[in-house]
Amino acid sequence: MPVEVTWWGHATCTIEDSGVRVLTDPLFVRRFAHLRRRRGEVPPPQAALAEVVLVSHLHSDHLHLPSLSRLAPGTRLIVPSGAVAAVPGLRALRRRRELLITEVRAGDEVRVGEVRVRAVPALHDGRRLPVGPRKVPALGYVVEGEARTYFAGDTGLYDEMADAVGAVDVALLPVGGWGPYLGHGHLDPSRAAEALTLLEPRSAVPVHYGTYWPIGLDGVRPHEFHGPGDEFVRQAGIRAPGVAVHLLSHGERVRPEARR
Repeated sequence: MPVEVTWWGHATCTIEDSGVRVLTDPLFVRRFAHLRRRRGEVPPPQAALAEVVLVSHLHSDHLHLPSLSRLAPGTRLIVPSGAVAAVPGLRALRRRRELLITEVRAGDEVRVGEVRVRAVPALHDGRRLPVGPRKVPALGYVVEGEARTYFAGDTGLYDEMADAVGAVDVALLPVGGWGPYLGHGHLDPSRAAEALTLLEPRSAVPVHYGTYWPIGLDGVRPHEFHGPGDEFVRQAGIRAPGVAVHLLSHGERVRPEARR
């Protein structure tokens, strides 16, 4: 069965490959902190069903404890090394929900059923808070089964990206954010299209845009909320015309073609 990708919004995706469901950075709420979900329904309960869940870094829109509490007991959770010490709530979830938490560093591999998950570097501040006391590196992941699918998490471009990630069939790339301005360590549509020229995947899916926005800022740079997906398609067509870009609606799924 070919790989199937569902985008639930923000950085939350389900990757189905070789009979294994892989969930990324689950965020299953309408509102948290100063952010409100402005587009797409909150993912349904079945979105939380997965054999393994990948957390890219400790920011609360990627490691969201209430969303992780919806996982079924016994679910494997892969997090960056140091996450359990930095986020005490993970220890409580491991105890109450019986989650199987595995901490990894870039280069580590974890086998889950018929797929292999490999952690790769990301250029992003991965601390729980911008001034958090524990420095925990952000990660991306490559899920390898019948296809090789790269989930970038949050990252900027870095010189070794192609070598670190390796050959991939599908790239799930962040193209925006949750506010009017992207800080250091992010991809915008132009930089994400440049990443395509480095990685040379067969297919790409833009994520991490058009979902959450700060309350009260609807009129501030609204194109940064609405436009990144379409702009990524345009930029990719110029810079990487050989890559099939799948622009998904919230909850939509696609079966990208993998290399034979």
